[in-house]
Amino acid sequence: MIERLTSQIAFILEIDKMKTILRQNVPITEPHRQENDAEHSWHLAMMALLLAEHADEAVDVARVVKMLLIHDVVEIDAGDTFVYDTAGHHDKAEREQRAADRLFGMLPADQTADLRGLWDEFEARATADARFAHAIDHLQPVLLNVATKGLRWKVHGVTADRVLDRNRVVGESSERLWSYLQGLVADMIAQGHLPAAADPA
Repeated sequence: MIERLTSQIAFILEIDKMKTILRQNVPITEPHRQENDAEHSWHLAMMALLLAEHADEAVDVARVVKMLLIHDVVEIDAGDTFVYDTAGHHDKAEREQRAADRLFGMLPADQTADLRGLWDEFEARATADARFAHAIDHLQPVLLNVATKGLRWKVHGVTADRVLDRNRVVGESSERLWSYLQGLVADMIAQGHLPAAADPA
């Protein structure tokens, strides 16, 4: 049991590094700094608890929360790939698979199988739980951008057509949340915080 406990504690200390992995979004009350992966994962877990009733299919909230708490652990090794970074997505899957092998492999065999299985399920989006977890993962950055008047969208020159295209996965799990997201984007366009599309010139 000491060997098992030692490996569990090693993993727990390793994932503390999530606090240092910076994302492109900012906390609503601290727009001068970027949120980190630990903050992001906690926020998603809370959203899943609160919004599960809006999923089109019944979901196991506990499993969804587990997926959301571990889905970005791989970024300790692979780094965060900005959702609108086309070039960064070319080798994202390969980088994250290697990271998943190392990080989840630190745990006892049964917990490695459990958490790696959930991570693989999240990536595949083949179950209702995984699709809802993805919906939440995509909705949260939109909410933060709306709350900060499109701050990070403006920094990166993101347009409404790209926001809608990248976040269509929300509609794979919840028509209600997808409709809500589309309404938020329309409001941002109307308020002048988000261009509808890139200027062809």
